[in-house]
Amino acid sequence: MNGLYESAGFDPTVNLAIEEALLLSGAQAPALFLWQNAHTVVIGRGQNAWKECRVDALREAGGTLVRRTTGGGAVYHDLGNLNFSFVMPKAMYDVARQLGVIRRAVAPFGVEAEASGRNDIVLKASGAKFSGNAFRRTQQAALHHGTLLVDVDMDNLGRFLAPSQAKLAAKGVQSVRARVENLAAHAPGITIPALKQALFDAFVQEYGPAEMRDWQTALDPVLMVELTEKYRSWDWTFGTTPAFDITLMERFAWGQAELMLSLRRGMVTDARCYTDANDPELAERVAQALIGSPFTPQDLAARLRQAEGAEMQDLAQWLAEVRV
Repeated sequence: MNGLYESAGFDPTVNLAIEEALLLSGAQAPALFLWQNAHTVVIGRGQNAWKECRVDALREAGGTLVRRTTGGGAVYHDLGNLNFSFVMPKAMYDVARQLGVIRRAVAPFGVEAEASGRNDIVLKASGAKFSGNAFRRTQQAALHHGTLLVDVDMDNLGRFLAPSQAKLAAKGVQSVRARVENLAAHAPGITIPALKQALFDAFVQEYGPAEMRDWQTALDPVLMVELTEKYRSWDWTFGTTPAFDITLMERFAWGQAELMLSLRRGMVTDARCYTDANDPELAERVAQALIGSPFTPQDLAARLRQAEGAEMQDLAQWLAEVRV
């Protein structure tokens, strides 16, 4: 029988693990999974985290950065956003049909929606986006998931999805920024619980009877542990980042320093330092210290703090405070 799933937790690493476990289980029948993440930026499979998100600002604000297995752009999630996942047998996978479920679900709230391009659902009246969608296929099943902006904090969305101030020469799929609006602005009575029920009802109308299932008993616990650990790992979130270069620059009392770092899989593979400091060997010492470091302010600073010299300590303090 068709399945309906819902997550009561707001941890994005667990919710993405549930979704992937449903997909890898083969999807013998259509399933709809509804979930929410708290204060999270989710980037696409081929994206550069530092290019799409203010990584350090998000971390300092208690947020979480995660990478999903589907393509597409970066999105911000809070508890004003509802995520949906269609996990379908490959033979039944039909994006237009699945988008029809979304349109049918929002219609009772007075929202007239339409698909736009391949990845978005927009308000018919204004063309503003309230849902971004992404996709993945396996040999047996297919995943179609997306966001529904109900009452998202737009200030946070703009704050954390803003591009870094650092100069990046980065490969990877870049997000296409679009005008977005909350459904609540057009349907004042809409709530997350009401929209969940409307989605489940619309799914049943489209695909037939379905039963609510507990993912904790339906999914392989060993697989869930493995997938959750993957989504929490540095290797998955940052280590799969395409190679890129970044330039950082600062002026000190003793002169100017410009760092040009080449990164692969989130690690510094090459470093160049240019400076007008009086110490002729400073640039080389800095470059050698940074090669092999993970690209985080804490790790970069720690490498320089191990070296002697006031200039090295100044550089370490600066890098500890750099926000990218």
